[in-house]
Amino acid sequence: MGQLLKLDEQAAASYTPEHLVARDFGALTEAVEQTAAALALTATERDRSGGTAWTERQVLRDSGLLKLAVPAAFGGPETPWPLIYKIIRRFAEVDSSLAHLFGFQHLQVASVTLFANPEQKAFYLGKTVSENWFWGNATNGLDTRATLVWRDGKDGSDGHYELNGIKSFCSGATGSDMLNITAPRSADPADRVFLSIPTDRNGVKVLDDWDNLGQRQTDSGSVTFDKVRVEAHEVLGPPGTSGTPRATLRTLVSQLILIEIYIGNAQGALLNAWKYTHEQGRPWFTSGVARAIDDPFAQQHYGDLRIALRGAIALAEDAAARLQQAWARGDALTAAERGELAVAIYETKIAAARAALDITAKIFEVMGARATAAKYGFDRFWRNVRVHTLHDSLDYKLKDVGQWVLTGEVPTPSIYS
Repeated sequence: MGQLLKLDEQAAASYTPEHLVARDFGALTEAVEQTAAALALTATERDRSGGTAWTERQVLRDSGLLKLAVPAAFGGPETPWPLIYKIIRRFAEVDSSLAHLFGFQHLQVASVTLFANPEQKAFYLGKTVSENWFWGNATNGLDTRATLVWRDGKDGSDGHYELNGIKSFCSGATGSDMLNITAPRSADPADRVFLSIPTDRNGVKVLDDWDNLGQRQTDSGSVTFDKVRVEAHEVLGPPGTSGTPRATLRTLVSQLILIEIYIGNAQGALLNAWKYTHEQGRPWFTSGVARAIDDPFAQQHYGDLRIALRGAIALAEDAAARLQQAWARGDALTAAERGELAVAIYETKIAAARAALDITAKIFEVMGARATAAKYGFDRFWRNVRVHTLHDSLDYKLKDVGQWVLTGEVPTPSIYS
């Protein structure tokens, strides 16, 4: 961990009262906590500046935690998903953008695990471990501007695909070693495939055009492709993006990453408010108490916020445990089992989004007007959640849950369901 060992761990610990948050990641606890402390040091300032967090990306590389989702068969630790999700939540508590990049790293590893053939898995997953690859994402399924066309070989050379176009919302593409990309390989948009290529390949250009309300250092801008050569063996498959119920778990892996980012922001907001209330809070002048922590209405608000957070965490941990069970089922996983897992994750996402939006806004009611000063950066928690909860429609998630309640019909797998 190098420089991380020099951090003021007491300062980091001051944000985590033991009766509110347990810090136990098993054998990974030291690496996780040192990484979280490093991310926390400049998170507020970096949120203001935006751009790429080069130093912090390197902290994630140096942590040894980028390999967690790689199966043991390919040299990885095959860390259970519930533990990976807890780590994402911990990082989101201090730095939502870097937690996003960390979570999407494991989503790309899961994509290779689910979609690649045995030879591709051995190469891509093995190199993720041996070369400590950082993966970027260019898989936005609703952005259909990228095309993949087969070019016959000339003069006896092998044929290859040619990739052209643009992809948006390419989280983590900047500074990555490898990119997962989706594109149709025929006139049929449904013939959508995953491909994995080096980010520095000729014709690939990562644009610095991400300037959004929140998640400001996720490098989620655009990537353009100009006559990019893609070899046939770089197109993942089988089974592809539809395939078996197991293959469709990718969407659910992704949804739980988003959920943990919501919850991490909510937890970070609550812990920062707790610290502020203890150190700088003032009771209302008619309260009759000397300390802000004794103000009865402050206590009532904190009770409400804590209960909302606990409910979201309980649902998320139950959903993560169910995902792990489905993952372990392998190709024996049925469509019905996958569908019921999807419903549980949708329920969790709706509850977590509501709780996170509420908590990250209402912390100001317990801290007061002085806490809105820009120097604190407490608004970043709400902005991050607000951006992330728009990733895909919560209304349609709620509709799918209601449909299941009334009819028992589970959602149809798609790029967002």
